[in-house]
Amino acid sequence: MKHFFNRRENIVTEALDGLLLTSSKGRLARLDSFPDIKVILRADWDKSKVAIISGGGAGHEPSHAGFVGRGMLTAAVSGEIFASPSVDAVLTAIRAVTGEKGALLIVKNYTGDRLNFGLAAEKARAEGFDVEMVIVADDIAIPGINQPRGVAGTLFVHKISGYHAERGEDLNTVAAHAAAAAGDIVSLGMSLSTCSVPGQSHEDRLGENEGELGLGIHGEPGVERIALQPVADIVSTMVARLTPTLREGGNHALLINNLGAVPPLEMTVIANAVLSLPLGRRVRLIIGPAPMMTALNMNGFSLSLIRLDAVREAALTAAVEPHAWMPAVERHEIQIIAAPRTSAGLNGAAIAGDNLRNRRLITALCEHLISQESELNRLDGRVGDGDTGSTVATGARSVLARLDTLPLDRPAATLASLGDILGTSMGGSSGVLLSIFFTAAAKAMADKADISAALLAGLDRMTFYGGAGVGDRTMVDALSPALQALASGDVAAAAKAAAAGAESTKAMTKAKAGRASYVGERDLAGVADPGAVAVAGAFGVAASLA
Repeated sequence: MKHFFNRRENIVTEALDGLLLTSSKGRLARLDSFPDIKVILRADWDKSKVAIISGGGAGHEPSHAGFVGRGMLTAAVSGEIFASPSVDAVLTAIRAVTGEKGALLIVKNYTGDRLNFGLAAEKARAEGFDVEMVIVADDIAIPGINQPRGVAGTLFVHKISGYHAERGEDLNTVAAHAAAAAGDIVSLGMSLSTCSVPGQSHEDRLGENEGELGLGIHGEPGVERIALQPVADIVSTMVARLTPTLREGGNHALLINNLGAVPPLEMTVIANAVLSLPLGRRVRLIIGPAPMMTALNMNGFSLSLIRLDAVREAALTAAVEPHAWMPAVERHEIQIIAAPRTSAGLNGAAIAGDNLRNRRLITALCEHLISQESELNRLDGRVGDGDTGSTVATGARSVLARLDTLPLDRPAATLASLGDILGTSMGGSSGVLLSIFFTAAAKAMADKADISAALLAGLDRMTFYGGAGVGDRTMVDALSPALQALASGDVAAAAKAAAAGAESTKAMTKAKAGRASYVGERDLAGVADPGAVAVAGAFGVAASLA
């Protein structure tokens, strides 16, 4: 596994300095005990209120230092990656930020954290500081365990404690709210990979088609391995474990946490899956989805829930200074606004009509392009961004889905309809280019009923707007010679010309258009352009039906 770092020994201190350098001036600071004792604290702290201190091993960023600021933590104590900070480090933090109103320590339920924070608290009390400690044990992965782990639900306690401290409440009151909140939180995680520690060898214990349910935020094994399945099924399994642990009745806040490496696209799919279940009706506030308590680069997520009352809702929705905290939003239904529509329908033209020959041709072309999805993606993965097959297949599926609505008995209207469908559903530059192609061809066909001339007119407009020509290593290298050959009325000659054009792109080691123009000559050599291959395949199908 590859990582961006200089020396493993410095990664935590350099990361903390990076946080300080990119935070607003005058907001955060570190103690001069750095780097042996790593404490990040509020630069504006005057000790007039209860101090809220948390921390633990690094590797969970933005936790814990990312939540230091007005309305949340006063100070965060960091250890090395996945290692608890020392007693001296915690005690130094207590001394630095604790005034007459005392300090609350928020600790995740791991042995090292409990012992180091606990001994520091005892030493601080012996020095005359008023210190309380709350332990968070929100992980429900292992039923019946005496010491459940503290995971992402700890962030609820940070937020609630910070709210009450900021209001000027006394230590006993702040600690009572924190302890009550900790007792009402449940969390469960799921991942498709373990995490990789920079500078250490990594071997993923999970198989290619396995995920792990209930693993910890340090990569500890989960309670069970499960087969890779649609995210709706994974989320349903997690919710089925979480739901019995919730108290009956009442609303909840839901925190959707990215454990480090899940793309934002997938995180919002996860959010939709959770909120679509019956549990979603019990959720009033949503925090995330966002990376808030990560496990380095773990490809997983966790769900945390806390029972709400009016006080907790006020605490969780109050504005805070740290940007790492995602503002809570109220659960709501999706708002839908009607899209503008023309009175004539999608293509401005037409009423459906049938033509058996045209239906057979369009059906065969679309089915062929769908069948080539994986192969075209494979080719594009070598010379582009790996989505040509999916993009083309999406367009083809959309055409097939609307086949019965097409004016197949009127060629010009059919071409216009194809342009509209591909422009709406296909996406990417290919969708736009083909929409231009068919739209311009439709206009030419309406002016003069000559299909080969119309298609050449479409090519002219497509190359004008797209900027690519023959020799630029795009679909044009197959499409242009094919349409030139088709002008003679010979579909077989057109298919042969398209195939030769696609083959010629293998020798083009300098692309002048498209995503391949960003790829080096070494990677392009010997690989055909996937768009040209798609065009050649389509002409081949047309020739077989001629």
